[in-house]
Amino acid sequence: MELRSSSDTLKSLQDKMVEYIENGAKLGWLINPQQRQVEVYRPGLTVEILDNPVKLSGEEVLPGFLLDLHRVWD
Repeated sequence: MELRSSSDTLKSLQDKMVEYIENGAKLGWLINPQQRQVEVYRPGLTVEILDNPVKLSGEEVLPGFLLDLHRVWD
């Protein structure tokens, strides 16, 4: 998981997420509070962009895990 700060460039974090997946990560979230978006990274799949999600699921990687994003967006 990466949480973009005001000093981070989106491109640098996207590159980092790709590197994580290439190195074996099964799921990655790039949380972008400035645009209220989350980019979801999975091996072999196109990046999924979620607009203003309320929660993120750990899917099969972290069964039952939910990340509440209300405090991130506030």
